[in-house]
Amino acid sequence: MKFNKYWLLTILLFSLAACDKELDLEPAQNISEELALSTDANVKSVLLGAYDGLALDGLFGGNTMRDAELMGADGEIRWVGTFEGPRFVFFHQQIANNAEAENMWVDGYYTINICNNVLSALDVVNEEDRDQVEGEARWIRAMVYFQLVRFYGQAYQEGGNNTQLGVPLVLTPTRQIDESSFVTRNTVEECYAQIIDDLTKAKTLLPEENGVLANKYTAAATLARVYLQMSRYADARDNASEVIESGAYSLVSNYADEWNNDDNTNEDIYAVQVSSQDFLETTLVVFYSIPDFGGRDGDIEILQKHLDLYDPADARLALHYEGNAAMRTGKWRNQYRNQPVIRLAEMHLIRAECNARLGTSVGATVDDDFNATHTRAGLDAQIGVTLDDVLLERRLELAHEGHRIHDIKRLKGTADGLNWDDNKLLYPIPAREIEANRNLQQNPGY
Repeated sequence: MKFNKYWLLTILLFSLAACDKELDLEPAQNISEELALSTDANVKSVLLGAYDGLALDGLFGGNTMRDAELMGADGEIRWVGTFEGPRFVFFHQQIANNAEAENMWVDGYYTINICNNVLSALDVVNEEDRDQVEGEARWIRAMVYFQLVRFYGQAYQEGGNNTQLGVPLVLTPTRQIDESSFVTRNTVEECYAQIIDDLTKAKTLLPEENGVLANKYTAAATLARVYLQMSRYADARDNASEVIESGAYSLVSNYADEWNNDDNTNEDIYAVQVSSQDFLETTLVVFYSIPDFGGRDGDIEILQKHLDLYDPADARLALHYEGNAAMRTGKWRNQYRNQPVIRLAEMHLIRAECNARLGTSVGATVDDDFNATHTRAGLDAQIGVTLDDVLLERRLELAHEGHRIHDIKRLKGTADGLNWDDNKLLYPIPAREIEANRNLQQNPGY
């Protein structure tokens, strides 16, 4: 399901995508705004369309997770595929009409517009469900804006005024084109403030259980991510701890069992639900896997520099496999499997990192949270774990999941010889958006 028009130049279209899993909707169709927002049932169907938008290839269908790894490859992975968009991302040679930057922008604002329309129609939602519907729409909108601001804007700086340009904050439905449609880019500070506002409200509005959809702890886990990116360590620690201490999730005992599943595991805080109808929009398998398992030709190879980071006994090393004459990650191996986006393991490592930085033991000691993932990987428990130990553990545990370039930026590292704040580590604002909107300012170098 693609939205193939400029988000600034369209009237509202709601696409309801068919799916044979727990996000089932009626067959794909475009319906009028009046019908889409006229009843409780219709608004809830539109909300499910926002989840479908979140799973588009330009968002958590895979491309932004893939590109975060390609941008931060630094000799650990290699793009060998023929697609130009990812190749330019990998070689840091993007131009303003790069397809990857365009896809994320279009898919992002398409999904945001669905959320804005849901939020505009809360008065027709049954009162007993209204808070939940609002919370889900706010969580989805925050997830999208968090991706957008990190790819198109320079990194958030602790203690700074963060006036660097982020992305436009559009918080009301776009239903016609007028002067108000020609928005400007908000600052990074303003973007993060909106993300936190949406997530904080979502956490208070969402239930503790909600099937495969967002719940209270999904919002808390996302807040932990956002606060970590901002270096607000106490807030990140406390939200991660809330998720862990809820008891709603547990680590799977065998690391390999977390991957390539038809259904969510107990570790999955949020996962994209994948079916055969959605496959072309879930691209991690397409590019990481090989034809034997339903992928392309093995477009992303895992290099020795990455493999050398692991202890030989590490189960996470063992998850890699050889195929098509190169090493591959087994995380994104099999076709038509759910794609974990937020896992409990990440919460343990966020809490461990923040406690290590702050000299605290909120929820657990640094050793205990570190060892939760370390021993699960088949390694001996460690005592006296340092911050460097935690950061390496995070790198290994979350490898190939879309964190690398964002961690490089928040830790002020380098990627392929480029400093963390190099403009080549940003997406360009899509050229066609610049052409359509005279008020949008391009990133330097594009």
